[in-house]
Amino acid sequence: MGTTATPAFSADTLRRGVEGHTAADLLSLYADDAQIRIVDRNTQPSKPKIVRGREEIGALFEDIYSRDMTHKVDQCIIQGDHAAYSQSCRYSDGTRVLTESMVTLRDGKIAEEILIQAWDE
Repeated sequence: MGTTATPAFSADTLRRGVEGHTAADLLSLYADDAQIRIVDRNTQPSKPKIVRGREEIGALFEDIYSRDMTHKVDQCIIQGDHAAYSQSCRYSDGTRVLTESMVTLRDGKIAEEILIQAWDE
C-alpha cells in the first residue's frame, strides 16, 4: 500500500498526539467534522461545551497547548470503533487536571469525543 492508506488508530498514536508539544499533533487524530462534548464544573452534563469541526477543535487545542503544562496518557483501551483513555495534566505551578474520554472512531480518526475533566481549585 502507498502513503494514502489510512493509519490505524492505536494507543501509541494517541500517546504521541496527546503528549506531543503542538496542537497540530493532537488535531491530526480528529476527523474534519469531529465533535467534542466537554463536561466539567463549569459546563455540566445538561449544558456541556460542544466544540465542532476542525477549526473550533484546532482553536481549543491551540489554547491548551499554549499553556505551560504537561500532558500524559495514563491508560488507553481500544475496542473496535471505540476508545477510552485517561489523561493527567500538570501546570508548572503544580495544579493538576484529570480527564477521562470516550471516543468514537471513523476511518482511523476520532469522530466524536465525550470528555469529562476535573482540576485542582
